Amino acid sequence: MHLLSRSKWPAFVGLAPAFLIYILFAIVPILISFYYSVMRWDGFTEMEFVGLANFQEALTDPIFWQSLKNNLYVVGASVFGQIPIALFIALLLNRKIKGGKFFRTVGFMPVVISTVIISLVWGMMYNSRIGLFNQLLESIGLESLTQNWLGDPKWSMISVCITIIWQFVGLYLIIFLAALQNIPEEIYEAARIDGASGLKQTFYITLPMMWDSIIVAVILCISGSLRTFDLIYVMTSGGPGHSTEVMAMYMFEQTFSSTRYGYGSALSLFIFFFSLALVYLSTRILRRKSV
Repeated sequence: MHLLSRSKWPAFVGLAPAFLIYILFAIVPILISFYYSVMRWDGFTEMEFVGLANFQEALTDPIFWQSLKNNLYVVGASVFGQIPIALFIALLLNRKIKGGKFFRTVGFMPVVISTVIISLVWGMMYNSRIGLFNQLLESIGLESLTQNWLGDPKWSMISVCITIIWQFVGLYLIIFLAALQNIPEEIYEAARIDGASGLKQTFYITLPMMWDSIIVAVILCISGSLRTFDLIYVMTSGGPGHSTEVMAMYMFEQTFSSTRYGYGSALSLFIFFFSLALVYLSTRILRRKSV
């Protein structure tokens, strides 16, 4: 602090390498995307300036809007699925129940397992002929409820969202447990003296004191959901009939499979600005609620 009060140059010099790396790998690619987005280019022939034609095409592209809707499904399932489940389990494990460490480890395991492995395993479980879910329903006499989970457009997005919820609950569980363990025990002792019950302590002490952690978890949840790609790509490749295709997958397909680099860059910019807007909006709403 004393050094910084005399001169800020040492801090600037120390931050400069990280700042340069950030510019090189974050800012420059975004600027290049802006440049490509106003071009028509297949990667081999000469670029052709087309102005805003790629953006206009994206706005009238029904598959792009379908992918946006699917992304919103993933965001909704993640925020209203992962966060409440993780919070509930964290509150239970924070009570120092028997085997708490074991449950924490088991809960975090899906986060460190490869997404490809998770996709393949859940894909087999959803298999309409030999999958675990249909066999379980048949074994208890509920054959009428068996479904083609990933092959039916009515069920494919729901099935994918369940897998995404399962995969990342452990991440937010660890964040919430860390927040819970930072709440001083003296506050709970004072509340008990005042006659506050367990639920009152939860709603009037625990949740308000870990609200900043919940906001961080929601932001991570939204940004992670908008970057969803590999799990759905392995499980369904966006099918059937684009019913599970998300924006990142559609951008990838247009850019590299259809070699439309200009249109793919325009889609990536839409994703970028949409993500910024959604994160900003959610932060404003949650911050306002915290006041």
